[in-house]
Amino acid sequence: MDKLTAQQRHKNMAAIRSKDTKPEMVVRRGLWKRGFRYRLNYNRLPGHPDLVLRKYRTCIFVNGCFWHGHHIQLQSGDLQFTIENSECCKIPKTNREFWVEKIRRNKTRDREEQKRLAAMGWHCITVWECDLKPSKREETLDAIAFTLNHIYLQDHSVAEPYQQQEEEDATMLMAAEA
Repeated sequence: MDKLTAQQRHKNMAAIRSKDTKPEMVVRRGLWKRGFRYRLNYNRLPGHPDLVLRKYRTCIFVNGCFWHGHHIQLQSGDLQFTIENSECCKIPKTNREFWVEKIRRNKTRDREEQKRLAAMGWHCITVWECDLKPSKREETLDAIAFTLNHIYLQDHSVAEPYQQQEEEDATMLMAAEA
């Protein structure tokens, strides 16, 4: 049973912010320290991504495990409650139907927004709150930096000069053999 009254629980839940959350601040500081520059809560893109790196055509969503249903599997439109060895997301026992429906809607909305962004040519990275705990924080931030660098190199690589060089080498070999 809930240890708080309905009014106390309502006040706690209403106080949770959507901008400048602790996990978002951890990601922002970590990326800034690694030399990445970004825009915050960019409202010109679907889903209002938490961070937008235009140079990398990448949106970063920093999701709270509870609000976005981390480790909760959707199957045939219903939520199946399987927590994969994680304590990061628990459905409240009070008003359970409301929370199940809310998390299902959030997961569906997140998926649709990322599809729309991908159709517009944007890359999406989702960072989960539980991956920013102190024991995993640096590893997660390094992985984000690696992914961003990989995206940049992939998007800005020039394949033609290498192909021309290979063709020139092949013709040189053929000329040398003749």
